[in-house]
Amino acid sequence: MATRYALRPYQVEIGRRILDSIIHHRGLAFSVEIARQGGKNELSAQMEMLLLTLFIQSGGNLVKAAPTFIPQCLISMMRLKERLNDAGFGGFWSSQAGYIIQVGQARQLFFSAENSANVVGATAHILLEIDEAQDVEKEKYYKEFRPMGASTNVTSVLYGTPWNAFSLLEEVKQTNLELERKDGIRRHFSFDWQEVARYNPEYQRYVVAERERLGEDHPLFRTQYMLLPLQGGGGFLSVQQIARMGGFHSRQARPSLGKTYVAGVDIAGQGEEGEGIFSLPGTGSRRGRDSTVVTIAELDFSACEEFVREPAVKVVEHYCWTGESHASLYAQLVDILKSVWRCRRVVVDSTGLGEGVASFLEKALGASVVAPFKFTAQSKSDLAYELLAAVNSGRLKVYGSDGSFEYQEFWRQMELAKAHYRPNKTMNFYVDPSQGHDDFMMSLALVVKASGYLPRVAVGRLRD
Repeated sequence: MATRYALRPYQVEIGRRILDSIIHHRGLAFSVEIARQGGKNELSAQMEMLLLTLFIQSGGNLVKAAPTFIPQCLISMMRLKERLNDAGFGGFWSSQAGYIIQVGQARQLFFSAENSANVVGATAHILLEIDEAQDVEKEKYYKEFRPMGASTNVTSVLYGTPWNAFSLLEEVKQTNLELERKDGIRRHFSFDWQEVARYNPEYQRYVVAERERLGEDHPLFRTQYMLLPLQGGGGFLSVQQIARMGGFHSRQARPSLGKTYVAGVDIAGQGEEGEGIFSLPGTGSRRGRDSTVVTIAELDFSACEEFVREPAVKVVEHYCWTGESHASLYAQLVDILKSVWRCRRVVVDSTGLGEGVASFLEKALGASVVAPFKFTAQSKSDLAYELLAAVNSGRLKVYGSDGSFEYQEFWRQMELAKAHYRPNKTMNFYVDPSQGHDDFMMSLALVVKASGYLPRVAVGRLRD
């Protein structure tokens, strides 16, 4: 294999097992989990380069699939070309049809595993690889990719990091572990960030910083670095995470001198205006209609440390309007955000009819202050991850109990919040509609988004 990029011992171990299965026609199916940036793509490229040269005369196809052709397959193609050049095969390989790399009689084929991709008809003679297998649909794999190696008893490798308990990668992993218990032949390989860090001190420093920033309970840290699958839903926050959010500071009705404040504004659906406020049976609380909620937070920059660069977020006030029209709220919102708190950043829900409120506030407060936020599956997922990172790092704190409806409703929503993890590494967080709304929680997530504001710092030297 190429010497410019020497493989680490755990990569060599995997590579030898794969090569043994290919050479001896064992037809094993391997599952490989390596922590993010731990070298699974490098291992794949060097294995492909080796096999193309071993089968340069006898020929045959290697097939590699990824969830997308652009950019994932293209990146894999570029890496393989570089490794072939590094190994001195620069004048021997050719590229064909935009998805084939050929060396002599051997060919490496790259396919998209998107549901709409047409891949039926190809044959995998030497090796079948599935990259980021946790993001590939099971039906697509078993119906269109797995049969590519049926006539050749091909060896297959599924690479990736865990996601939820229902992914393709997790299913193959569990099958392999059961087979290992029966015959002792190792088919599953898992090397977390600590194993990778043994050979790369810079990697260790980076992941430690990510752990401090996100927390070990963060879904991305658990799956991509600790290699632990998620359980497909349930509580968005654990009891411990909720407890960490409790602060010792008091609720404030007005700003403190010299402090920096930001706001998150979740807009009620226009269709719920004027329909009144009523209680769900047996609750005795005002949860029947969606509300417009404003969360005010103070940013504490003294909390910025070596690993945690973001400021602490201290929630100091809540405002809540239920059953009021958007038009009737304009003046109140401007007064609260501009005149009372002098917010330096305001992130506003601009989804649907909320776009009108966001546009009004942007004109009243300025585009440099107001940041409209549209809720989509992707943007809401990103928002959830940011909120979890703030909670896990301990930099998000909420004022102490004051017995108010706002305080009680806020914590009720946090305790009821659920999470749903999708196969494409996105997540949804919400309160079940049968139990009420999640407007306080969304407002909190938006104020965390607003905390990304940082004051400009002059750069220069002090005069003597």
